Amino acid sequence: MSTTPTIGVLALQGDVREHLTALADAGARALPVRRPEELAGVDGLVIPGGESTTMSKLAVAFGMLEPLRAFVRAGRPVYGTCAGMIMVADKLLDAREDQETLGGIDMIVRRNAFGRQNESFEAAVEVAGIDGGPVEGVFIRAPWVESVGASVDVLATYGGHTVAVRQGNVLATSFHPELTGDHRIHAFFVDMVRAGA
Repeated sequence: MSTTPTIGVLALQGDVREHLTALADAGARALPVRRPEELAGVDGLVIPGGESTTMSKLAVAFGMLEPLRAFVRAGRPVYGTCAGMIMVADKLLDAREDQETLGGIDMIVRRNAFGRQNESFEAAVEVAGIDGGPVEGVFIRAPWVESVGASVDVLATYGGHTVAVRQGNVLATSFHPELTGDHRIHAFFVDMVRAGA
C-alpha cells in the first residue's frame, strides 16, 4: 500500500460527507462504501454517527452486515464515531432486541447516555495519543462506555464516563470529531491504517 491509504466511510446513513472531508484532509483517499464489493477495496473503514438502529437495519437490507463483521474479524482498521461506537460494541444497554452490532471492541455501550438531541453539547476532551492539547468533542445523543474488557485501552473520559477506546485495530469515540475542523483523530486513524497495512 502507498502512504495514501484508501479509507471507506460506511454510507448507509449518517454524517458521511464530513468524514470524507476529514479523512482527505488527514492524508487518505476517502470513498463512500455502500456495497460489499466497495468494502473489499478499502484499507480501513469509518462508521459514522447517525442512528444506530437504522444503520443496523440498512446494513442487513444492503447485504452488508456479514461482510462488515468479516472485515472487523479480519483485523482490518475500523473507526466508529457515536452510532459507529455502538456498531463496534460487543454488547449494548438500552438497545432494541433486534439491533445488530458488528462487534470488535470488548465493551458494553449505553445508547443515548448523554441525553436527547436537545441536550447535545461540545466539550474539550483529552485523548491519549493525540498531541496538541484537547480535542473539541461534539456530543449528539452520544453513547458512553459502561465497561471494558482487559484488552481494551481507554483513551478518554468525560464527566467520569469513558468516551474513547481502542482495541487492536478498532477505534471508537462517543463524540463527533469530524464536525469541528480539528482532524487530529482522523489523522491518528489514518496512521493506524498505514500501520495495519
